[in-house]
This record gives sequence, C-alpha cells and structure tokens, in this order.
Amino acid sequence: MSTRLRELRERQAQVVTEARERLDQINANTDESRAAELETAHDNAMAEYDRLQGQIDREERQARIDANAQEQRERRRPIPGDSESRSDPDPEAIQYRHVFAKIVCGVSPAELDAEERAVLKQGATKFEQRTQTAGTAAAGGYTVPTELMAQIERAMKAWGPMFDDDFCTVINTTSGNELTLPTIDDTAVEPEPHVEGAALVDDGGKDVTFGKKSLNAYSFDTEFIKWSWELDLDSIVAMEALLGDLLGERLARLGNKQLTIGTGADAPNGVVTASGLGFTTAATNAIVFDELIELEHSIDPAYRGNPKVGYQFNDGTLKAVRKLKNSQGDYIWQAGDVQKGVPATLNGYRYRINQAMAAIAAGAKPITFGDMSKYYVRKVGAPVIGVLRERFWPQIGIAGLIRFDGELAQPAAVKHLLIKAA
Repeated sequence: MSTRLRELRERQAQVVTEARERLDQINANTDESRAAELETAHDNAMAEYDRLQGQIDREERQARIDANAQEQRERRRPIPGDSESRSDPDPEAIQYRHVFAKIVCGVSPAELDAEERAVLKQGATKFEQRTQTAGTAAAGGYTVPTELMAQIERAMKAWGPMFDDDFCTVINTTSGNELTLPTIDDTAVEPEPHVEGAALVDDGGKDVTFGKKSLNAYSFDTEFIKWSWELDLDSIVAMEALLGDLLGERLARLGNKQLTIGTGADAPNGVVTASGLGFTTAATNAIVFDELIELEHSIDPAYRGNPKVGYQFNDGTLKAVRKLKNSQGDYIWQAGDVQKGVPATLNGYRYRINQAMAAIAAGAKPITFGDMSKYYVRKVGAPVIGVLRERFWPQIGIAGLIRFDGELAQPAAVKHLLIKAA
C-alpha cells in the first residue's frame, strides 16, 4: 500500500470517530438547535468520509490507468511519415511537429535519436528566443504549440456488485443453451408419529417435490460508436482503447441493473424482483432499527449463518442507516478496520452498495437482506468488444455485446424491506 493510500485510510478512521462523537452529544436534554447543529456536523463528517473513499478509489484506479497507459505507449504505432524521416539523413526532413507529438505522447527526450533532438532543440530555441508575445496569435502566438496532457479525465459512476463471485454464485459457460438448476423445498414436510405395530403409510403424501430454475442467455448490446480515420490518427488519446473501456463499463452497469431489478420477462430475474417480502415499514419515508431486525429475522437461521449473507442498498440508504443505534445506544453501522482492509458492517453483517437499488420512498424496496449465494448469475463467455474497420471505412466503428442471466434459486433465502405505500 502506498503512503498516500495509508494516509487516506488513517484520515477515514479519524473522521468516523469525530462523527460519532458529535452524535453521542445528542440526548434528551439537548435543545433542538444544538441537536440540529450536531446532526449537520455529523453529516458533513460522513460526507468527508465518502469523499476520502472516493479519493482512495481514484488512487487505486489511477494506478491501474497509469500501468495501462504505459503499456499503450509501448505499443503505440509510429507517427505517419516518421519512418521516412528516420531514413532521411537531412535534419530538415524531420518535422518539428512530429518530434513534438512524440514528447507529448510520453517519449523521453533521451529516447530520441540525434537528428530528432537537434530538430527539437532548434524549434524550442526559436520559440524561447522570440521577443514578441505568445498571447497574441499574429505577434508570435502561432508558434506556441497547444499542449495536451497524455490522459483524459473520465466521469465515474458506481455500478454495483452483482457480477462479483464473492457476493453471488457466478457460473461461467461457453455456450448459451438453457441451463437448468434443480431445486427442492422440503422444509414444510414433517414426519408423523408412529403407532407400535401399525403399518407405515404408503400413499405418496410425503414424497419429495422437485422444482427447477432456468438460466438463459439474454443478450444486450451498446450499439455502434463511430469515429473518423483522421481522429484515430491525430488524437493523442488511443481512441480504440478508450472507447473499449467505456463500452465495457456500460455493459457492466447494464448487467448490474438487470441482475438487481430485472423483470424476469425476456430478461434476468433481478434479485429484488425475485426476493420475498421480509417486512413493511411503518413510515412512508424512513426506516428504524427495529425494522431492520424484523428484516433479518424474516430469513431462516439456516441461511443467516452462511458466508455470503448481508445487506444490499444504495448510497442514499447507507446515509440514513449510519445514524441508527440499537437499544444499548451502539451504532449498528461499523466502519471496520480501515488499516487492515476489514469491510464496514451493518448490525454485524457485511453490506454492499448497489446504486441500482431503489431510494427510500413510499412503495419502494430499498433494502435486501439474505444469503446471496442462492442468487445465481450465469455469464456466457466474456463481454465482447468488437471493432469494425472495413464496414465503416474510412471511419472506424466499435460496439459491445454481453450475454447473461440471473435467478434466485431459493426465494426464502433473500427478502426485501418494503416502504409503506403513501
């Protein structure tokens, strides 16, 4: 772990402590204005916690991007005309803009040959010795190259955990034919008292009843994105790699949403859709701790002890439950050990943030709880990102495809909290 990441995690731990100290100051004797002030301070502190988490995520993501960019630079094709320039002993044949483009793309000056360094030095000297102004184009500004960073800042959006094999049960197949999962629910069948000397009943009334769940292979696509041949050659960004990454994220967000709230009709049966009703809240716009207890105990103890048992909700719901306490006055949300990477928990159970989950509102299902190992995700091969050059020539096209399905094998294993209708 880098020093930067370690410092961010230490700051997170400090913020959690400060936030709880503020809420602990609120009691029956606290006047309304002071309570509101402490509530606001707590919310600000937790916003800082989330901001720090965002920085941690970005630091980790940037490390991956840097490694990716280095690999792209190593594989970057030569600039058109550069091979001819290298074979020409005349320094004038090497244009300054070609050498400058290499520097912008990350090539070290030490990696240039003697002729290229001479051209770069000559151009730089010419620019730096000018006595006119760079701010006015006709007075010298035309000679100042526009410099572009060799990276692009991308907007981010969390998409959730439904493809994670440490959360659900993920099955990978190479073909898309229907996959049948046999099921049994024998929990309601009880043996009968036996009378001495009596013959055992043999009428089939206690036979085991089997069922099945089917996993299909529903296809989704991103549609084509096209870009010009000129943009592909001239952009400092590797357009094919960038667009491929973006389409991959689109497919991931779509997959997570379908596996969460898919209707089950010509689409995956999302875990919220497939789950049973655990408990209905008393309020139309809020939840209390007792209702989470009710939700937990709507799941049979046989499931509650399994490793993948936990909560799932969006970030707005997490904000609401962070302030809840149990009857002893202890917070049910625990930050975990940020130094050791121990995950945060809710009332002793791990939780996952899934932005496809509904917000707290009348008639909504904002929280699920249960054994997510009973939710099966079927992935057919891997997502495919395809590039077409001949079809759109001289433009280039790229599109993504994905095939998957999801089904809850045992409806009793996962339940949802229903917000009372208005």
